[in-house]
Amino acid sequence: MRSKDRISYFYDGDVGSVYFGPNHPMKPHRLCMTHHLVLSYELHKKMEIYRPHKAYPVELAQFHSADYVEFLHRINPDTQHLFANELSKYNLGEDCPVFENLFEFCQIYAGGTIDAARRLNHQLCDIAINWAGGLHHAKKCEASGFCYINDLVLGILELLKYHSRVLYIDIDVHHGDGVEEAFYFTDRVMTVSFHKFGDLFFPGTGDVKEIGEREGKFYAINVPLKDGIDDGSFTRLFRTCGADSLAGDRLGCFNLSIDGHAECVRFVKKFNLPLLVTGGGGYTKENVARCWTVETGVLLDTELPNEIPDNEYIKYFSPDHLLRIPNGHMENLNTKSYLSTIKTQVLENLRFIQHAPGVQMQEVPPDFYIPDFDEDEQNPDERMNRHTQDKQIQRDDEYYEGDNDNDHDMDDA
Repeated sequence: MRSKDRISYFYDGDVGSVYFGPNHPMKPHRLCMTHHLVLSYELHKKMEIYRPHKAYPVELAQFHSADYVEFLHRINPDTQHLFANELSKYNLGEDCPVFENLFEFCQIYAGGTIDAARRLNHQLCDIAINWAGGLHHAKKCEASGFCYINDLVLGILELLKYHSRVLYIDIDVHHGDGVEEAFYFTDRVMTVSFHKFGDLFFPGTGDVKEIGEREGKFYAINVPLKDGIDDGSFTRLFRTCGADSLAGDRLGCFNLSIDGHAECVRFVKKFNLPLLVTGGGGYTKENVARCWTVETGVLLDTELPNEIPDNEYIKYFSPDHLLRIPNGHMENLNTKSYLSTIKTQVLENLRFIQHAPGVQMQEVPPDFYIPDFDEDEQNPDERMNRHTQDKQIQRDDEYYEGDNDNDHDMDDA
């Protein structure tokens, strides 16, 4: 059965073959695993699949400084030793390494989010999905927290051309600091972030007292949580007011099951507003792939059998090959009184927004048009032909020796 919503799904196999390095927790490879699960459950038959255009430098510079974009474009692993000062200036290094095809990686994931926003703007779909996007830590002039280009800010800027307001909801275990910072002074974007806070946890921002400034006062909402939040507490909070909040994540410290995470997606979908869904964090690859696949099913109103169908990546889901994993057994340090206090503070801040003041709309700037490019490249709405889809179902370079996270490193969380 086809979902009543028209859903556009963006994917480029090239993004999954990018490699941050052997000891780096960020594995773009999880995108290939997700895509294979989506294919194995035949969800692609209920969506329109698009290959995103590679965002042009001029598009990335809609938010990022032109010199930073230019440096990302120029730098590569062979020449980075010549640019020690710039690497430091732009915060490239251990967390945000320079790797092969770095700029192309940024162009693909940012292009997917920009294309998703444009399709929503032109009412060509109701929901747009770009699991490769959601890199919410990148700042205007520097990389941060495994993020180089902030595709979310670029997508929101695109949406603001046609929509007077945008609500950004972030359920990644880390504070959505880059997005919040970009829109801290405006009432046209409300940023809502649920995240772990305290104990020097990255990025160290996101206190409940951070509420926005000037016109943006009360339009930044932060819900700081302690280790071990479970499905019930999180869902209750969420209804009142990302995937590494899952139990057992390498870097996360929350206790959510996949169904608990997906419940948030289901809740937002019920509002029947144009919806752009991205991936973001999540560092235990097989669990991230499970989560994003379940959430794709939720967006399609499709219940997925728990037994994972055979696919090229089935070995990653051993031994039981099940889609849903139970929540963890971490102690929930979020007491009822703590959650009640946070809830009260958030609701108190929301009370100041009695109603949305009118937004004076300017003439809508045009979508970027870059002439003299190959027509296929230029038209992100072109449907993939069967040959292109088949080509992307498996790539020979998707596997990395010794790079399977399915080896009990959940204790790192």
